Amino acid sequence: MSFARVRALVVVGLLGVLALAFVVTAILRDTQGKAGTAEGCPEGWPLADVTLHEPKDVKINVFNATDEPGRAGSVADDFRNRKFQVKKVGNDPKGIDDVAVLRYGPKGVGSAHLLQAYFLNNAEPGYDPKRTDDVVDVVLGNGFQQLATTTEVNQSLGDIGAPRAPKGSCPSPAAK
Repeated sequence: MSFARVRALVVVGLLGVLALAFVVTAILRDTQGKAGTAEGCPEGWPLADVTLHEPKDVKINVFNATDEPGRAGSVADDFRNRKFQVKKVGNDPKGIDDVAVLRYGPKGVGSAHLLQAYFLNNAEPGYDPKRTDDVVDVVLGNGFQQLATTTEVNQSLGDIGAPRAPKGSCPSPAAK
């Protein structure tokens, strides 16, 4: 074997060892290893429940912010027929032109995500990090026509993907 070949093999071997050392060091010193988890959550950030719940486990309030009287009552009945837990029904003092607004806190993230599918991802999110309950307020606007069918909900859920923690929050540990 020639001297040039031996030297080339030594250089390649040395580069391989250095690359391996670099990778091991990067993995051991990784400061983002816990990013996106409750354990790596900055202090003071709320933990968001990103579990996609079944309708029977979702608590909602339905409010009418349309020009049509009684709209919240009929939509609340539709939600009850779909097994949602309707807590309150009433009017919202401020009218809205959007399809709907979903108001919720960290404990309602997964529930709001499911509800978004019932509006075909056309409801405006109203996330409030200071809200402490797991109830989602469904505020119906003048753009609302009807809730999506079961097939449309399933397709919409496929389109919008899994629930994610809102900005300024972290996903909570797996639900019990």
